[in-house]
Amino acid sequence: MLIKPEKAKKLIIDVLKRYDVPKEDAEIVSDVLIEADLKGFSSHGIGRFPQYIKGLKLKNINPKPNIKIIKDKKATAVIDGDLGFGQVVAKKAMDLAIDKAKDYGISAVATVNSNHFGIAGYYAEMAMKNDMVGIVITNTEPAMAPYGGTEKILGTNPIAIAFRGNKYKFSLDMATASIARGKIFEALRKGEKIPFGCAVDKDGNITDDPKKALEGSILPFGGAKGYGLALAIEMLSAIGGAEVGKGVKGTANPEERCTKGDLFVVINPDFFMGKEEFKKKVDKLMEEIKTSKPMKDHEILIPGEIEERNKIKNKEGIEIDEVLYAQLKEILKEVGLNVEDYFK
Repeated sequence: MLIKPEKAKKLIIDVLKRYDVPKEDAEIVSDVLIEADLKGFSSHGIGRFPQYIKGLKLKNINPKPNIKIIKDKKATAVIDGDLGFGQVVAKKAMDLAIDKAKDYGISAVATVNSNHFGIAGYYAEMAMKNDMVGIVITNTEPAMAPYGGTEKILGTNPIAIAFRGNKYKFSLDMATASIARGKIFEALRKGEKIPFGCAVDKDGNITDDPKKALEGSILPFGGAKGYGLALAIEMLSAIGGAEVGKGVKGTANPEERCTKGDLFVVINPDFFMGKEEFKKKVDKLMEEIKTSKPMKDHEILIPGEIEERNKIKNKEGIEIDEVLYAQLKEILKEVGLNVEDYFK
């Protein structure tokens, strides 16, 4: 079945308000989740909402956090999220990073004591919309074995980079694992297989069974190269004081307090070649790519193009599978809201 994006946002906001989440914070959470669904990242959209509700119930997500800057050194800062919603903490961190980059040309803001923040690209694009370069990384609880191994030590550890010209924009948002763990949870919920070659079972055998993949380990994309990038992100995401490796918890399991870290970096082109010159060069390169000769039966795309097309397609409705519908229906019932007000 389908739910209208505006109805999905209203559902999230209405439920969160029943859990004493301030309206402004609830709106941020809903905006990030539905942006994920619109872009086609359904593993990080409203499908994650039941996980968040469980986190609220177990008090591993603080509905009214005292988010504060615990270190502030001109172009850098560390933010303590007080276990608030990851989306709320991340937005505050990126807003601060953007402000600092306006003054210093480049900035880096790290977070600790936050929670799962949805799609990293949302925050990288915040910088892009200010004609700056946004870079966002985060670590997650162990889901991926090091290259050549079978034991989960590293997270799926996504990276997002976004910038724009006057005509084109570049928006990369990817996990360093061969498949995002959220997509495995989604496949398990839907009773589907995962692509063969993305994960191994607990004995190190390649599997397309999502249950066995979660018991085993996801593989890094690109073999040793993806592993190397994931390892770098694991450490740099924790630069504010968060945990690494097996010490990272709570990004997928709401029964545990979240210990992961995030890092938000912003580069202001005005302190380098200048904003307008940078945007001209972006457009020049993207135009060369878009007008280059494609392979047979292929289209040359720039990172972010597929997501923009998905947003146009999905604005008419976001797909909700039967299991997720039942979960959302139960959540609404628990807080005294009518499912018919959102699914008509």
